[in-house]
Amino acid sequence: MKIFITGSLVAFAAGQDNLGLSGGYNNLQSSDFKGTIVKSSGTLASLNSSSTGFNFLPTDLLSQLAQNGAHHLGDITFRYRTLSSTSWTSVDSATSRKAVTQLQSLGTGVIAGADLAPTLGSARPLKVTREWLTSGSGLALRFNFTNTGSSSIELGSLGIPVAINNIFTNRLATDTQAKCSFADPYVGLDAGFVRVTPLSGTGNALVIAPLGSSNFEAWRFLQESPGSFGYQGQTYEGNYEWQIHSLAYAQNEWKSTTPWNTATSKTLAAGEMYSVGVRFVLADSIHTIEDAVVKSGTPLAVGIPGYVVPSDLTTRLYLNYTSAVKSIDAADFTIAGPSTTPAGVLYSLTPKSSAWGRSRITVTYADGKKQTVHYHVTKDSSSTLADMGNFFTTRAYFNKTSDPFNRAPSIMTYDHEAGAIVEQDSRVWIAGFSDEGGTGAYLATAMKEFVQPNAKEVSLFDDFIQDTVVGTLQQNGSFGVVASTFYYQPGAVNYTYNSAFDWTSWTSWDKARAYTTRRAYNYVHPIAAYWSMYRVARDYPEKKLRQDWSWYLNRAYNTTQYCLSNRAANCDYGLVGLMGEWVLGELLEDLKREGLTSQVTELEATMRYRANLWETEAVPFGSEMAWDSTGQEGVYYWTNYFNLTKTPIKAINSIFGYMPTIAHWGWNGNARRYWDFNYAAKIAQTERQLHHYGSGLNSLPMLNHYEQHPTDLYALRVGYGGNMAPLTNIHQDGFASAAFHSFPDLLKWDPYSGDYGPGFLGLSLGQCVYILSNTKYGDIAFGGNLLSTSGASIISVAPRDAVKRRVFIADLGLKAEISAGIISKVDFDKSGSTVTLTLASASRSGDLQAKSAIVWLKQPGSLSVGYKIDGAKTKRAGWSVDLSSGQATVKVVKA
Repeated sequence: MKIFITGSLVAFAAGQDNLGLSGGYNNLQSSDFKGTIVKSSGTLASLNSSSTGFNFLPTDLLSQLAQNGAHHLGDITFRYRTLSSTSWTSVDSATSRKAVTQLQSLGTGVIAGADLAPTLGSARPLKVTREWLTSGSGLALRFNFTNTGSSSIELGSLGIPVAINNIFTNRLATDTQAKCSFADPYVGLDAGFVRVTPLSGTGNALVIAPLGSSNFEAWRFLQESPGSFGYQGQTYEGNYEWQIHSLAYAQNEWKSTTPWNTATSKTLAAGEMYSVGVRFVLADSIHTIEDAVVKSGTPLAVGIPGYVVPSDLTTRLYLNYTSAVKSIDAADFTIAGPSTTPAGVLYSLTPKSSAWGRSRITVTYADGKKQTVHYHVTKDSSSTLADMGNFFTTRAYFNKTSDPFNRAPSIMTYDHEAGAIVEQDSRVWIAGFSDEGGTGAYLATAMKEFVQPNAKEVSLFDDFIQDTVVGTLQQNGSFGVVASTFYYQPGAVNYTYNSAFDWTSWTSWDKARAYTTRRAYNYVHPIAAYWSMYRVARDYPEKKLRQDWSWYLNRAYNTTQYCLSNRAANCDYGLVGLMGEWVLGELLEDLKREGLTSQVTELEATMRYRANLWETEAVPFGSEMAWDSTGQEGVYYWTNYFNLTKTPIKAINSIFGYMPTIAHWGWNGNARRYWDFNYAAKIAQTERQLHHYGSGLNSLPMLNHYEQHPTDLYALRVGYGGNMAPLTNIHQDGFASAAFHSFPDLLKWDPYSGDYGPGFLGLSLGQCVYILSNTKYGDIAFGGNLLSTSGASIISVAPRDAVKRRVFIADLGLKAEISAGIISKVDFDKSGSTVTLTLASASRSGDLQAKSAIVWLKQPGSLSVGYKIDGAKTKRAGWSVDLSSGQATVKVVKA
């Protein structure tokens, strides 16, 4: 990846300077920050960390952001009306800029102040002043609204734009790493904040916290012109605003949605003044953002293990604030507590039987502040997976043998809104089960059968592989994978195309283009399908498939080598990280376990070339996009596998930069994606996506990093949040959506299954029960219920994750994984350093019942004590366990 580019851009007129940059700047300074404001506009021009010099703002591009309509820190937007009016008047300080009037009399701590009347336009019964001031070791921004009229005024919207340096356009990749940042919101009312993190994932971070009573109610995207950098494009996500009040939007543009928080307004009596604002607080690192939140005097909520809660899991909520908790409103949970811990006041939350979907709890503190914590409750994870497997093998199962594109039988993209399979779309791959946008349903089904195989579903999926993957997706006896099995070419096929679609788009490929096989990203999906059926055939031999297990394993291997061997000669993008290629690592491990030495050697040679190449690159996360958050997974896996020294931690730091932990199910563990709705969704637009497939995929390197560094609890929290995310996409009927629309006028799941599959692949390869003891949080489990009391010599855990085949004991640096069946209970004896696993044949009676299982033991980190299964025989590089009776107990002891 050499340079970031965009498509056609709309440039502003040369020399346009509505900000008044030619008038010079004033300095702002505190212990932690050095900044400048534009004299004329009073908006922030730079904000640097005093310790590192890192600038969170696009100061180097300021002259190209000086036009009307471009927002900056220091701008204000609001809607108001008199009590006699029903309509709102909208005001935005960026719309038509004029030089603001400097205040001559400044209060204590105020560095600069201005009356905004000139830039707010026509006369109105509101006086608005802005003040920049010091606040502890940081800085603050305050706005004062005074009702100068004779009657009351209602503020129905009040927003503070948050514009940071998230502009990648036309920058070298190394420049973006050095200069750019991301902003992520926690819409938690009085406890809300925005975290601003460097793209590199290293160095200082910024917390924007409430000043006084400045409720964080909503996070609104600001519409701006495309400008010089392609605003709201793939290399410039755009700007948002912190909304203190949002009723005027909730009553109009957002009236068809349920907002994150109850929309409010503020009524000012004649002569009344109302002050709001934000504080800028420096965090030493991304890991210490929560410390900076506490430092700012803002209530902090930490959920362990997170905010996606299966119905059979009890989760913990730690509240850290100087004022006592007065009450908690949690209609969907039964609450136990409180108890006092070093991490804060602890409450245990168990979902009520009626709970499902989005859920909000409201904490009221004794000082009057309110905080919302946002959860998503799912069915128990085994039921959720069963629902999805049934949905995709029934309602999304395509069996029209007359189909001229030879797509039957298959599992196809589904439109939940229409209640129908998507048989055609002008983005042809969506109906052609290739690309990510057309594989979401079948890839998710493949991985579900690996995790939780069902006899009927396995047979249907095997038919798809034998009759359609082989022959239609992979044609003419080749291991190449076509770009789409569906195409637009009326003269070449007897098919009625929907005339309502725009078939003139570049996405409407003809047959020749659709049948090309050079896109490397298309190969992971059938490889995963082959591999999953290999594991079913190998570990559940009683279930007869149409081929022997070795056939599926060899198809996975040969498809991989066709794409990536010989320096990826057959495919484009084969020398970058591919989405979901963690499964290629699983494939390699199974080749080793089967003793297939020549295939292991050849596959390792293929991957070693790629890993060594990435080790030489400053920013090795290239893709077909100008900037992406999907290459990190594959880059991390192989550079870590070959024990390279620079790139693995570079990949982890990159993920830290764009994958936050926040007390909100949608943003917690959400890897940044904001353009793929255009390629795989029904509602096609550039918009921040919540739990697109990046969440599940980026969780894999983060969880692996934690397993190698089990004192890094922050990494576990981020990784676990991302890995649980794909459960939220699954509806009550089993349909799984591509992603959630975060813009406040939507706030809903997209109707297409689209590209959901890679995220579920991440879940199925990453779900694990993590058991650890922590000085702040005590004995805790991620992915299971603690059955023993804190401090007991034996920690007992009942797994509640979706896979139930993996457990990691942090104190021992030990990971145990089973090939089939489930782990129903874990007992860790801290004094004896032994682990007892209780195994069962399946999580549900209707699933395939494992008659035996292999237990594999790993020590991913620096500890190398060596463990074995007491009394068991070795098999396939592990230990064999008999499950013919339906359950077994095995003991892990030192070798």
